[in-house]
Amino acid sequence: METSKSFRMDDFIAGLIGGASSVVVGHPLDTVKTRLQAGTGYKNMLHCILTIYRKETVMGFFKGMSFPLASITIYNSAVFGFFSNTQRLISKYRYGDGRHPCGMMDLTLASMLTGLVSVGLGAPVDLVKIRLQMQTQMVLAENLNLAGSLSSGSNMPLRSIAMPSQSLYRGPIHCISSTLQAEGLQGLYRGAGAMILRDVPGYTLYFIPYTLFCNLLKPDASSNLHPGAIWLAGGLAGSISWVTATPADVVKSRLQADVALQRKYKGIVHCIVHSYRTEGAQVFFRGASVNAIRGFPMSSTMFLTYELSLQFFRSF
Repeated sequence: METSKSFRMDDFIAGLIGGASSVVVGHPLDTVKTRLQAGTGYKNMLHCILTIYRKETVMGFFKGMSFPLASITIYNSAVFGFFSNTQRLISKYRYGDGRHPCGMMDLTLASMLTGLVSVGLGAPVDLVKIRLQMQTQMVLAENLNLAGSLSSGSNMPLRSIAMPSQSLYRGPIHCISSTLQAEGLQGLYRGAGAMILRDVPGYTLYFIPYTLFCNLLKPDASSNLHPGAIWLAGGLAGSISWVTATPADVVKSRLQADVALQRKYKGIVHCIVHSYRTEGAQVFFRGASVNAIRGFPMSSTMFLTYELSLQFFRSF
């Protein structure tokens, strides 16, 4: 597995396994979070959960999961592999040994670089996931726009316009091709700027708290961390990271759910200003409770599976 002293492939493989586990655990609440942030008609988290269940059954919570399951596993593989190898590269450059423990500034630099690099792969993945999760409301919006234009230009009454319960996209591949046709390659990276604002500080507040909690929970420097401690440290780090990233996440979700046919936002600043003027400052914390709850099991599963996989690979 080890190709050199400072570069290891097993970090990427462990990240792949951890990523798959975290998607299955976190996707239902991720759907709730997206609907709260970019959708309309939901009073709170509980109301959103009940509405999805009543209208779309349990399967509504797993809309768009096939694409994240295939892609976010690769994404997490890249994130954890890049972060771990960057730490070793920094240690080798600064201390002459890739195994030397990183200082706080080293961890901060590695985390910020990871957040920046992750956007290149993560932005299209997030966009497709969000549009698949939001497509029920997108179809409704398009039908309402059609009804409005027809009713203003003809004698046809508004109530006679059919509002079919259909999907805008047949699946992730159709969503990608539709986005490319309608918006070009830049359409897949819509919201990438907001994602940078979310992920650069977000990953810093993800990896650093995890490292600090692990150090606090470790009995002594030479012993291995108990799986329960890894689970707790990962969960707490995930909740901290996601709650603090919520304002930027709201802007990102709105920009990515904003399809070309009824575009609402011109860019990041316009989205922030428009959202503030129409819904107040509280809109930027919409979904924060879901993020806190969802962030714990997702991140605890991610870190625990990652660390146990690494221990397994390195036991040979």
